[in-house]
Amino acid sequence: MASARILTLAMLFTLSGLRAQLVTQPEDQVTVAEGNPLTGKCTYSVSGNPYLFWYVQYPNQGLQFLLKYITGDNLVKGNYGFEAEFNKSQTSFHLKKPSVLVSDSALYFCAVRDTLIGAAGGAEHKL
Repeated sequence: MASARILTLAMLFTLSGLRAQLVTQPEDQVTVAEGNPLTGKCTYSVSGNPYLFWYVQYPNQGLQFLLKYITGDNLVKGNYGFEAEFNKSQTSFHLKKPSVLVSDSALYFCAVRDTLIGAAGGAEHKL
């Protein structure tokens, strides 16, 4: 049976040094047999309310948006059959897919941005 290799990297959005933010993906690589479920773990630390994102980068392609959480329902449905669950008490936003395909082999990026009202400055992307 084929397997999908899921590489996870963290991406951090910061507002020009205004507040400390951290996003962690504890597993550098996850290998899942085709047809099995996937969980890509992501935990975060922010001072305010988080905006949370997942992106994917398929081989030889640019970064693509998968899904985001800003407010509302804790279970977020995304592109390509992915979903993520926001858990405020565990400060987590884990990416899930019930049945992976070999074509899901890619780099996956979790990102966080603090919701800072009235902040000046642009967003930076740090890999």
